[in-house]
Amino acid sequence: MSERLTARAAIAAVTTEFEEFTASAAPGPDTVGDGPLSWAGYADSLARAAARTGEAESVVHGLASVDGMRCVLVSFEFGFLGGSLGRCTGDRLEAAYEAARTSGLPLVSLIATGGSRMQEGMVALTQLHRVARASARLRAAGPAQLAVLRDPTTGGGWATLGAGADVILALPGAQVGFAGSRVRPVDADPHAYTAEGQLAAGQIDAVVPRAELPRTVAGWLRALRADGSRAPEPAPVPDALCATDLPVTGWDAVRQARSPSRPRAEAYLDAYFDQLLPLSGDRCGGTDPGLRCGFGRRDGRTIAYVAQCGTATRPAGYRTAARVIRLADRLGVPVLTLIDTPGAANDAEAERAGAGAAIADAFAAIAGAGVPVTTLVIGEGGSGGALALASPGNTHVTRDSYFSVIAPELAAAILKRGPDEVRATADQLRLRPQDLVELGIARSVVGPRPSRG
Repeated sequence: MSERLTARAAIAAVTTEFEEFTASAAPGPDTVGDGPLSWAGYADSLARAAARTGEAESVVHGLASVDGMRCVLVSFEFGFLGGSLGRCTGDRLEAAYEAARTSGLPLVSLIATGGSRMQEGMVALTQLHRVARASARLRAAGPAQLAVLRDPTTGGGWATLGAGADVILALPGAQVGFAGSRVRPVDADPHAYTAEGQLAAGQIDAVVPRAELPRTVAGWLRALRADGSRAPEPAPVPDALCATDLPVTGWDAVRQARSPSRPRAEAYLDAYFDQLLPLSGDRCGGTDPGLRCGFGRRDGRTIAYVAQCGTATRPAGYRTAARVIRLADRLGVPVLTLIDTPGAANDAEAERAGAGAAIADAFAAIAGAGVPVTTLVIGEGGSGGALALASPGNTHVTRDSYFSVIAPELAAAILKRGPDEVRATADQLRLRPQDLVELGIARSVVGPRPSRG
């Protein structure tokens, strides 16, 4: 179990400045006394919660600064009736979202809640509609939403502020799940309801130790800062990391791209970016270790990245990539994609996981992006599984790469050719880097950065 901080201790642990908002609205007729249900003893429970915590409600909200990065911040007080959402909580949350929208600032939520407040019944539950509507309005306006999941984050708070955020961080050991600890099946796997379990299932982006939280949140606020004042410049094409010669034959191109010693996506990302802020998971229960996604900082600007790492890309990978590309598009951040895959995963598990729909979604995200997308093919460009993440008009290739409608071995098999004809088939496919430029598929063959002499 993660350490349970009070709302104000959580604020102090993350921010450098905080200015609290005043109460959002005067109490209505259903928020006084024993509440809208006339729940016996509810007024006394509220009074005890206020005396115990020093708070008037389960949420504290205001303007904050995190290492110089301004944001609107909400922090839950779990000691106030389990951080539950009631009518007045909804007032404060809606006010925070609206303040973020009108000011153009990102919203950071430090969440610790057990769900909706039972003593207010359906009045409490319908606050989730208010939060969802306010979140949608903020998303349409552009600013990012970042959630930090404390212990516990369950029920409607997880299903709105938490899971609905653009970037989801969690403290180690935090309970995270729609079902709270007292309403889960008795035989449920407890790991599934932890931050670590949700990370493995692709539902959150990172588990961050408390000591690293201020730096991590500040890094994300810096990276996700939208700039709608001008159209973004395309991401610069990375320099090639290998000085190999252009391949003579098609098979030479395939052999060079498949070489175990060829530089991979990790090396390209490390060489290109000053700082990497990874995103993980498709929010549908899956991750793809063969795909790296996120936002990076390079020479003071933010660039989103999607990088294939040489394996067959799985449906979760395409869904994660589409999520990142659409977020970048909303924030006005250019995108860099690195292509290196023998193709999309085609096993039965991939089909059950919706391979076709996931690939279609990736194509749609690239096609619909209003921000520029830059692509560099750094290894294998295997069919539609690679093309789905490639820019239609700004693709470049390295000398140790190829791009093909199909792998030459598979093409030969379909054409009923023997193994001795695979190399000739590779030539016919015109998959070499220089062929791709001549065909108009790629804009250039990229070489390594010239040495200073």
